[in-house]
Amino acid sequence: MSQIVQTDRAPAAIGPYSQAVRSGNTVYFSGQIPLVPATGEVVEGDIAAQARQVFDNLKAVAEAAGGSLDKVVRLGLYLTDLSQFAAVNAVMQEYFSAPFPARSTIGVSALPKGVAFEADAVMVLE
Repeated sequence: MSQIVQTDRAPAAIGPYSQAVRSGNTVYFSGQIPLVPATGEVVEGDIAAQARQVFDNLKAVAEAAGGSLDKVVRLGLYLTDLSQFAAVNAVMQEYFSAPFPARSTIGVSALPKGVAFEADAVMVLE
């Protein structure tokens, strides 16, 4: 049986989807863009600021599901400019430590609200 995960500490869904869904001990996160939860607006700043907001949002959803970023086993990263990958990678290392999750990084032509970065994840709970 699936359980919807929702928290006010991450942005509300801007479409017909849930922040995350838990099925058994696995949690599937929807993509997070760099929206500030309190305002619903895109965070001010460069790609590093956007990445920090995205990872803060993922962390809030992970905690609402009863886990933490340490339990994330897979990340999907989406960038509109792959030349920004090194900056995103540096921020990711502020939030994740070894053993790092599996990861894909995909260049895309556009993201919702004109942001430069989005991430989704899969987390496994004990």
